[in-house]
Amino acid sequence: MDDLPPRYLLSLPLHVVTEVYGEPGLRRRFQLEVDAHPPPEQRTLQWAFLLAERLHGADRRARESVLNHLLRVTIRIMCHYRVRDVEVLAAALLHDAVEDHPAELAGGAPLHPTAAALGVVARDFGARVAELVGAVTNPAYDPDRDKDEQYREHVAESLGAHPWARLIKASDFTDNGVGILYTVGPKVRRAATKYGPLVPQLRELVARPDTPLSAEVKAHIDSQFDRAEQRFAVILAG
Repeated sequence: MDDLPPRYLLSLPLHVVTEVYGEPGLRRRFQLEVDAHPPPEQRTLQWAFLLAERLHGADRRARESVLNHLLRVTIRIMCHYRVRDVEVLAAALLHDAVEDHPAELAGGAPLHPTAAALGVVARDFGARVAELVGAVTNPAYDPDRDKDEQYREHVAESLGAHPWARLIKASDFTDNGVGILYTVGPKVRRAATKYGPLVPQLRELVARPDTPLSAEVKAHIDSQFDRAEQRFAVILAG
């Protein structure tokens, strides 16, 4: 991996890095992106990744480590969304940490694990990082109501109030819905049912004037939403 010319690895689409070089390639690509930051920011990003690695190291999707997903989400924000804000990038690395591993992150089994986990993120990375992670963390849902409907309500409310969190959700959604699909069988249709109705909602959120992205980047994300809608339509028609 170290023999690959950095400019070559930096030129590859993320799905190619994933398919050809796997997790080592994504780690190397991430480090190349991190190296472009000042040393204090490098330390923050490396620290955030080490925490994500500790929490998610054993987590897997159907075909790959969850770390691949976290790396792609963050790298996409760095190189495709052109964002260098280290707090946003740290939150991207940790965007699943509180939802998936609240007790481990909080260091025990607290009475309110989500709040305690967000407190740890705030302590170690600052209040803004914790706020961004909290904005993309799903709450506990009412079991008597449709879960997908509640999910869409949460996205509308939370991302409406947190413009920078929209970047993390857009990259997360892109990785889940537009990039390589890692689920098979009935889960594919389930994902299309859950995420398909979310596309217009995310499209409108990203297009808002207060979303901190250039017009060119917004157009790029919008084209990916087009691909997501096409993919979900094919799945649901099958």
